[in-house]
Amino acid sequence: MEKPSIFQRLMSYLLGTDKKLYREVHIDREVVEEILQIARESYPNEFAAILGGKVKNGILHIDGLLFLPGETSDKGAVMNIFMMPLVDEGVGSVHSHPGYNGSPSSADLHFFSKNGLFHLIIAQPYNHDSIFAYNSFGERIDFKLI
Repeated sequence: MEKPSIFQRLMSYLLGTDKKLYREVHIDREVVEEILQIARESYPNEFAAILGGKVKNGILHIDGLLFLPGETSDKGAVMNIFMMPLVDEGVGSVHSHPGYNGSPSSADLHFFSKNGLFHLIIAQPYNHDSIFAYNSFGERIDFKLI
């Protein structure tokens, strides 16, 4: 992953997330397998969850999922973010798309900008190659399975 731009660093400072900047993302393999399974079982509806993890030594490590109450359909998924625990390690989100397009919608981009550092969209056929990762600005980024 590239070094954050001056704009990203300034925004992170202004938003109070400057201490959470990361240069790599590692996701536990078990978390990805759970995401794949849930996406397949939820189809044709979307599913949504919060990604649990933390930043340490410049590495964002995703190690769990947090499910909040909400609603899902074949047109979208909504989480009640206001029900997020006060003490949490939510660092972003994951949701599925019922089609083959893993690009974020304008609603996704709005959500990304206000809720976390890292976001995943999983599209059909719900396999490792159909997982797309984005930062809070909606830019594609890479991740490693560990």
